[in-house]
Amino acid sequence: MNTIIFSLPGNEVLADQLTGGIGAERGELSMRQFPDGESYVRVISDVKGKQAIVVCTLHRPDEKLLPLMFLCRVLKDLGAASVHLVAPYLSYMRQDTVFKPGEAVTSGYFAALLSSFSDSLITIDPHLHRRSSLQEIYAIPCQVLHASSLISAWIKKHVKDPVLIGPDSESEQWVSVVARDADAPFTVLEKTRLGDADVRVTVPHMERYTERTPVLVDDIISTARTMIETVGHLKVLGLKAPWCIGTHGVFAGRAYEDLVAAGAARVITCNTIPHASNAIDVSSLIVPALVNTFPDVQ
Repeated sequence: MNTIIFSLPGNEVLADQLTGGIGAERGELSMRQFPDGESYVRVISDVKGKQAIVVCTLHRPDEKLLPLMFLCRVLKDLGAASVHLVAPYLSYMRQDTVFKPGEAVTSGYFAALLSSFSDSLITIDPHLHRRSSLQEIYAIPCQVLHASSLISAWIKKHVKDPVLIGPDSESEQWVSVVARDADAPFTVLEKTRLGDADVRVTVPHMERYTERTPVLVDDIISTARTMIETVGHLKVLGLKAPWCIGTHGVFAGRAYEDLVAAGAARVITCNTIPHASNAIDVSSLIVPALVNTFPDVQ
């Protein structure tokens, strides 16, 4: 066996799924914090000459980055032939330009740091806003996987007569694909963002879909302010309680509880970030990507 999979704390379930999916060895390690807050990392498995895969989704990245770096570096020191990162959610994509003088363009800094200790990256639907590709900032090979087909299949199976609603005009291309594969119509919000947690939205053309079930879809649910505002508009219009679906459920603060309280019929996410709302499994996307990268694992 020349491929071994490790996981940082909180990523064990997905790592186990991937280990079984590609027939790899499951790596054993010890990771904890000293009383002063510093990280302790020990690799117990033999990794010499093996291709090591590290599974670590990167929500709340500041508390994960040093342990992740220490693990990847010690794997190399112990003789791993290569170290590859599977990060279903990739953080630090928002600040991709200078909005105010003196700001750090953290997406580039973060990319340089990850590129310094991993040999490749697999991620799912990163928030590419002003960039067309991760390769603009990452110095390592990157595979970007897309959850749209999984979301479409889930909607088609579980929601009767849906109409999909995208968060803004930039999402139209993505939402249209999800809608097409779910055999459903779609519309997109007209949105004005006044601040991190202050969003104004309008929902055009909903008079056409009064008999359908609204399904709000977005790549990231963070503060959930856009979805909460939209749920309120749909109530005023007399539509059915909407389903809310996100690829990545970041759920900052009480975002999840607030979205449920606002009147969402159900909140569904992919398991790119572990959460009680996880209902769409992305391991079926990642396993083929790993097999293509490491064709001799099976």
